[in-house]
Amino acid sequence: MKKTIKTTILLLFAFALVLALVSCNTVKKTGLWEDAEYRKDMEFGKGSKTVVVEVKAEDEMVSFTIHTDKTTVGAALLEHGLIEGEDSIYGMYVKVVNGMRADFDEDQSYWGFYIDGELSFTGVDTTEITEGVTYQLVYTR
Repeated sequence: MKKTIKTTILLLFAFALVLALVSCNTVKKTGLWEDAEYRKDMEFGKGSKTVVVEVKAEDEMVSFTIHTDKTTVGAALLEHGLIEGEDSIYGMYVKVVNGMRADFDEDQSYWGFYIDGELSFTGVDTTEITEGVTYQLVYTR
């Protein structure tokens, strides 16, 4: 009887541990994140270059690690369907990131593009991939 109780407690503990690990790095499905394609950190591709992109919206964030042979951050993100946008005279105007839409014409929201925490003066489509750098797409309103 004692062995059965110990086994049951051990199994319940293991189940709780697995449940806690699965829920780590997962964004709640509320607000903008209801439309998000991915709500946890993900890894994509098999190329020779590695790009780390953090997507921040509201108070939540997920990180994407992309392995690619593309030369620009935008091309790597497009390759895996992580962004959508429109061409403009200034380059690509990113409107959708990870399924979440920001449109300045509709509600004055936009996706800010940052390199290692600093606002970028280049767009995603013209920014060359640099190993070891973290890129951020931040929902701003």
